[in-house]
Amino acid sequence: MRITISGPPGSGTTSLARYLAEKHGLRVISAGEMFRALASERGMSLAEFGKLAESDAAVDKLIDARQKETAEAEDNIVAEGRLSGWMVSNADLKIWLSASFECRTTRISSRDGEGEDDARRHTEERQVCERGRYLSYYGIDIDDFSVYDLVLSSERWDVEGLGAIVDAAIAGLHA
Repeated sequence: MRITISGPPGSGTTSLARYLAEKHGLRVISAGEMFRALASERGMSLAEFGKLAESDAAVDKLIDARQKETAEAEDNIVAEGRLSGWMVSNADLKIWLSASFECRTTRISSRDGEGEDDARRHTEERQVCERGRYLSYYGIDIDDFSVYDLVLSSERWDVEGLGAIVDAAIAGLHA
């Protein structure tokens, strides 16, 4: 089984991916972790690395190609990342998580230990940066949810609630 989970920063994609991996014995393939690791290796913040990615298409294309290749070649994976639903063409289930900007920046502030004003500013910069890159590199409008089987609010449901909904969808795939 191949599942993709996508959504904006702070929407809970990583938490849901971990939940599904543990519950269903799947391996997580995370584009965000790849991006963060590359930023860290270069001694850059996410915002700085995002700006580098804006000027060097090779950064995104490398991460996206690696995730796509790995996810499409393996069984029993959950691919987590902003473009996973677009990139993993043979996924059995494609999920988009949403939450308000305020909810997401509060989560990011708590998670990353930065003030809420900084979290808002960094998240807005990141979203603008990513949106431009995805349109430029791939012609993908990140606000087009047409490729997703499920669009869920992580503001309304916690990870267990989201997991229960996805578990029901998975059971439906096997019926």
